[in-house]
Amino acid sequence: MKSERQKKILEIISSENIETQNQLIEALSRAGVRSTQATLSRDIRDLHLIKEMTPDGAYRYTAAGRDGVADHDLRLRKIFRESVVDYSVAQNLIVIKTLPGLADAASSMLESLNLPNLVGAIAGDDTAFVAMRDNASAERLCEEIKELL
Repeated sequence: MKSERQKKILEIISSENIETQNQLIEALSRAGVRSTQATLSRDIRDLHLIKEMTPDGAYRYTAAGRDGVADHDLRLRKIFRESVVDYSVAQNLIVIKTLPGLADAASSMLESLNLPNLVGAIAGDDTAFVAMRDNASAERLCEEIKELL
């Protein structure tokens, strides 16, 4: 059952632009596959799914290693997931708290995403400030951070 579900997940993300876990759960349901959010999160981790930016600026799930995703970027994403302890948005700024010494890696990962509305990021030892062009972009990035973690 798990392998069939994961096969269906890969099939869905290769044919549809799926941005969120909820969208993926709905697509699985339409395909006759039931899944909980917790199970889906484990499947995403097991399948090494990542989010990539589409040409229109949205994000979609994709399997790691496809479409030229560099190993360097995958490592940065892993470091990001393991180092971020908290984050919050303040208008167009996002403050990211990390384990000591890892704020620079966290901000580097965000900058490697080439986000169109990212103005820049600056990091200290355990805190990074990320400036977005507007408040809405900062809110969207916080949602993406939530998904990454």
